[in-house]
Amino acid sequence: MSGGGVIDVKLPEEDEERRRQRKLEEALEVKSLRRIISAYLNYPEAAEEDVKRYEQSFRKLPPSHKALLSHYPLKFKKLRRCISMNSYFIFAMLQAFDPPLDMSQDMDICEDSHVSHTHYDNQSDGRNVCSGHSTSSSGRMCCSKGDHADCNEQSKVVETAKEMTTNEEEETEGPIEYKTASCPGKLENREETNQSCSNDFTDSNGNASSPACDWLDPSIQLNVPLADVDKVRCIIRNIVRDWAAEGKTERDQCYKPILEELDALFPNRSKESPPACLVPGAGLGRLALEISHLGFISQGNEFSYYMMICSSFILNHTETAGEWNIYPWIHSNCNSLSDSDQLRPVSIPDIHPASAGITEGFSMCGGDFVEVYSDPSQVGAWDAVVTCFFIDTAHNIVEYIEIISRILKDGGEMSIELSLEDVKRVALHYGFEFEKEKTIETTYTTNPRSMMQNRYFTAFWTMRKKSVTIVEQAAP
Repeated sequence: MSGGGVIDVKLPEEDEERRRQRKLEEALEVKSLRRIISAYLNYPEAAEEDVKRYEQSFRKLPPSHKALLSHYPLKFKKLRRCISMNSYFIFAMLQAFDPPLDMSQDMDICEDSHVSHTHYDNQSDGRNVCSGHSTSSSGRMCCSKGDHADCNEQSKVVETAKEMTTNEEEETEGPIEYKTASCPGKLENREETNQSCSNDFTDSNGNASSPACDWLDPSIQLNVPLADVDKVRCIIRNIVRDWAAEGKTERDQCYKPILEELDALFPNRSKESPPACLVPGAGLGRLALEISHLGFISQGNEFSYYMMICSSFILNHTETAGEWNIYPWIHSNCNSLSDSDQLRPVSIPDIHPASAGITEGFSMCGGDFVEVYSDPSQVGAWDAVVTCFFIDTAHNIVEYIEIISRILKDGGEMSIELSLEDVKRVALHYGFEFEKEKTIETTYTTNPRSMMQNRYFTAFWTMRKKSVTIVEQAAP
């Protein structure tokens, strides 16, 4: 057009609709992430309400009964100190978290939309972070990983799946479902904490932390149900399982057999061309890190922001072993042998992750397993897939097994709620052969000093993915 005029190009209606849909989806993701952030920030207040309830019950006792429990006021004071220390850790963790989304964006777009909000509004309700259970959720991969080195070893999958439980049942939290779109757990150099925050929080030792960065502004926080805060407490217990000396027994029960199997299946690992191992349902990242330490290019996959915020902090921002003290057992007054057991501190991490001798290429990838690893680029990309308390968490186990079969290189092994027999039958259908199987007794985020110990009898197996040629020849 002459004269320097502006040409108004009208985009196709379909493109406009697609862009509007993407904008809405991102706004809903921000809302879900804000809900999880709010659950973490509401931890101190919710815990304080618990202590006030304990005090109220104590005050109602007859004087003679109070005299027998004269130490209780001091216990309440100690509980508040423990809560303060946990809160200090949580706020430091949030302060270090770099949200993958613009948390300041206007949320009005979420209103008056014909798109259903149910999925997003309940995303923080889809994974039981205590038991390791997850439900399928829509998610995107926003993570880069190094190219997988070719490996002459045959692909392996090692699996530890929950089969049944015994003893008394634990309290169970509602599921948490969350759409993730980031990969915050990749080990990098420690970044300086943002100091431009206000509303400092001070712990009982006078240390200050600042939870109210721009994206943590109280004005944009949500009121969340107490069930969401309970999941924060579950995360604190999960930290013990993965990153404390006190969790070593559980790690030895679950992780050690997997690590030993991988070591045996890949005896001639090359530093120049290490095998690639995927760990879906990686939680707080310890198993994925241990596999990297063995000499694998290891990638953990996790879709829960509750988990990813915490794993990112431990992997990227801890400077020494034993840097933090947390109090994971204070929220249960039952089954304690003594108050000192309930109020005891746990030092974390038991190792410094960045000094653990990891293999180059270690990463943590955020996103729903089905959506991320259904991408064509993932076909035949992995030498091994390791799952621990994950394979049985799917709405559709068949879909999980199908994807694992697809992303493994030929010749590999594999380590709806179906019986174990049905899971095996489905695995055979997708070209796997059983090589090893046994039962392992273990606990999950259990207080080792508790008088109640919930135990699992888990199925451990190794299966090999047959080559395409062999599968075709075996077909009728």
